[in-house]
Amino acid sequence: MEVNFEKVKSVIVEKLGCDPEMVKPETPLLDLGADSLDAVELIMSIEEEYNVEIADDEAEAIKTVQDVLDLVKKKLG
Repeated sequence: MEVNFEKVKSVIVEKLGCDPEMVKPETPLLDLGADSLDAVELIMSIEEEYNVEIADDEAEAIKTVQDVLDLVKKKLG
């Protein structure tokens, strides 16, 4: 399965209800209004979308949209 920015972006926008124009690779998830509960729900959505499992320590390392992309790409390797 291919990991592309637009698909990850759509999951982020759907989960966080943020402005799609704000979602760029370098954008911190906190800047998109993600609190800790939102972050957990976002990780669960990404896991479901890509059929991957993300460990807690990996999830804690996610700070930006690019981090989400990189981790999913690594998982699907």
